[in-house]
Amino acid sequence: METHKNCPKSKTTRWWPAVVVIAGFALALAVIWSTGGDNQQYRVLRTMAAISISSLLLVAWALFFSRLAKRTRLFIFSGLVGAALLFSVSFRFSQFSGNMVPIYEWRWAKRTLPTADAQTPKPTGETAPNHLAKLSFPQFLGPSRDCKIPGPSLATDWSAEPPEKLWRQPIGAAWSGFAVAAQHAVTQEQRDENEAVVCYDVQTGSVLWLHTDSAQYKTAIAGEGPRATPTIHDGRVYTLGATGVFNCLDLATGKPVWQCHIANDAGLDLDAPVDQSGLSSNRNKAKEWGYASSPLIVGDKVVVSAGGENGKSLLAYDTASGEPAWSGGNSRAGYSSARLANLHGETQILIFNQNGLSAHSPQNGSVAWEFDWSVPFPHVSMPVTLPGNRILLSLGYGKGSKLLQVDFSGGIFSANELWRSNRMKAKFTNLIFYDDHFYGLDDGMFACIEAQRGHRKWKDGRYGHGQILLRGSHILVMAENGDVVLLEANPKKQVELTKFAALEGKTWNPPALADDYLIVRNHREAACYKLPLAKSGKIAAQ
Repeated sequence: METHKNCPKSKTTRWWPAVVVIAGFALALAVIWSTGGDNQQYRVLRTMAAISISSLLLVAWALFFSRLAKRTRLFIFSGLVGAALLFSVSFRFSQFSGNMVPIYEWRWAKRTLPTADAQTPKPTGETAPNHLAKLSFPQFLGPSRDCKIPGPSLATDWSAEPPEKLWRQPIGAAWSGFAVAAQHAVTQEQRDENEAVVCYDVQTGSVLWLHTDSAQYKTAIAGEGPRATPTIHDGRVYTLGATGVFNCLDLATGKPVWQCHIANDAGLDLDAPVDQSGLSSNRNKAKEWGYASSPLIVGDKVVVSAGGENGKSLLAYDTASGEPAWSGGNSRAGYSSARLANLHGETQILIFNQNGLSAHSPQNGSVAWEFDWSVPFPHVSMPVTLPGNRILLSLGYGKGSKLLQVDFSGGIFSANELWRSNRMKAKFTNLIFYDDHFYGLDDGMFACIEAQRGHRKWKDGRYGHGQILLRGSHILVMAENGDVVLLEANPKKQVELTKFAALEGKTWNPPALADDYLIVRNHREAACYKLPLAKSGKIAAQ
């Protein structure tokens, strides 16, 4: 029989390049997640890079080097193009999670935001019902800005006694929290091209009043809208927008009392160019992640962080008139808020700036002392004060925590590092000091470290980059996924008592807890729940 030497030979599929790519991807994942220190965000970004590179290599293999049948390759190409088109038509990029995972939303998703015109709010002069009149959560992180919230003890089984939902509704984008006074719950929102200060009725969620300013802040990484939580004091509301608009409004009506712009007062140019690192050439925070300093009341003054040079880092205004009272410091602003501390018998204003911690005089704003901690990552978490003139500072991005000892000798203050630990890395969250231990979210996982040397006691519970409050011996966690979780403040082990789903979607906003009213929000919705109280009805001491 004659052999047909010219017949084409069928080529077998070349699988080994695909095997090499998959094996390389598996090896890359093993290296990424077993090394890289404690920076969770770097690990996620490197993982996404590995996925992208491996996917491109597999597509190139399938289309050009696999020896698959022409029909099969055409099917793969058409499928990939079709999937990409379908995804782009159906979804749009929204923002990133706390660990830099991209979040997408349906393109046709729309929200109808409540307005005062569409509601039937109570007359502004009407007295709040007796059960609401005592409600108070006047500022960021509670009355003392330390996450410790006085009030009745909470029940610890929400399955047996579920929280009562009073209302849940859409809200304008922002990372602001709520401040509460009687029936008024005030927050900030982005509504189209306007920053809005909105007052809701605690009981019903109806809009009592709404104040707007023409301002907008939005970036892919940082999200959209104001960052700072309002402060309520003596019948007035003080708010700082993401671009630096500083308002004083009447609590009952929302009518403006005074307004200024802190970037102008700090000598910062709003139109300054931004370099490749994302930093403004003249340190204007509105060009980076937005102003985030929640106003602090100090006597008859209200204090905010602006980050200006030439003695204009921290600014104070007269609460009644809005006139500048004093300014002090030269450090670039971070994203933390000012708080009061008593050190060696002297009241000082602490602010965690981008350069480090500064302590200012409440009388004239002069800098009493500073502690340098200048790293190219956002400084967000509030300083935590301890007995014995000690202060804890904490950063995310793998940097950890430092415990400082503040000394006073010869009329001069100084601060020295007692220890540093990578066992607690507060990226967005704020930490709690309770019974000689620190509790908080260590780069997204709940952890407890002891205060003496910073050694870890335990780490358990992946709640993401949320916020926490302490009521008595219980820690309320507002998780990044929208769950509310109740933990024991237990230094021996993690004890999760109960939880419920309060919101949907990424939740970085701090919660407000006034008596048994829990008011929570994120960039898309807000809700108010009445939490069940312990049967004993005892008051949780702080």
